[in-house]
Amino acid sequence: MTSKTQPKRRKKNGFTLVELMVVIVIIGLLGTVVMLNVLPAQDQAQRTAAQANISQLENAMEQYRIDNFTYPTSIEALKTPPADLAQPDRYRPGGYVRDIPEDPWGRPFQIQVPGRDGRPFDIYSLGADGQPGGENENADIYAP
Repeated sequence: MTSKTQPKRRKKNGFTLVELMVVIVIIGLLGTVVMLNVLPAQDQAQRTAAQANISQLENAMEQYRIDNFTYPTSIEALKTPPADLAQPDRYRPGGYVRDIPEDPWGRPFQIQVPGRDGRPFDIYSLGADGQPGGENENADIYAP
């Protein structure tokens, strides 16, 4: 047979199934490594954000006490004066916070008056699970 009579083989372009599977496995492994390193940092960032908001609310509570001689029993009292306020004229115009923040999981912060361990009040988040108590990322978050 001569080269003229032999059919020409065309070179196939593209990837084989094995090559595609290897690439998919490598991408999956890289994605897993990234997720294992990023997720713990996100949990820590949420805890830090919650603590920062708690500190802001605690400062507003102290300003309220200085003006009204008592701590409010609800966080909403930091934005709008409560109906049972003894001296409404002492309430700061515009309130003590512009907006009442939610915790990083979209739930309201909790307040306890009096607080634990002899504190006058506690403001806290119920953590990622939204339930009292818990451990690790589900633990309640108080000011540092």
